Amino acid sequence: MMLMIPGIALADPAVVEDVHARATGDTWHFEVTLSHGDTGWDDYANGWRILGPDGAVLATRTLLHPHVNEQPFTRSLSNVKLPEGATSVTIEASDTLGGWGGKKKVFTLPK
Repeated sequence: MMLMIPGIALADPAVVEDVHARATGDTWHFEVTLSHGDTGWDDYANGWRILGPDGAVLATRTLLHPHVNEQPFTRSLSNVKLPEGATSVTIEASDTLGGWGGKKKVFTLPK
């Protein structure tokens, strides 16, 4: 027997469209562009996070409201500490229905 919950099966995950980053001293500044079929308070992209090479969460950017008429959209996060010697990170997006998941984007850090 298969249980179908309306809305959940058709929910689209938030997508990481683009990433830019720059070193600012011993920390990093990230700009991440997301897209998602935000419909309002019940279904919207609610965050993105930076994962280290070992999968540990290094930083999280929480999004507190829907972006129904602003797609795709870019938000930044500063003062991100990365592990010494890291050459890449993974960016993962979240939405209110599906949580963390969808396709992760591996980003090679600029030198």
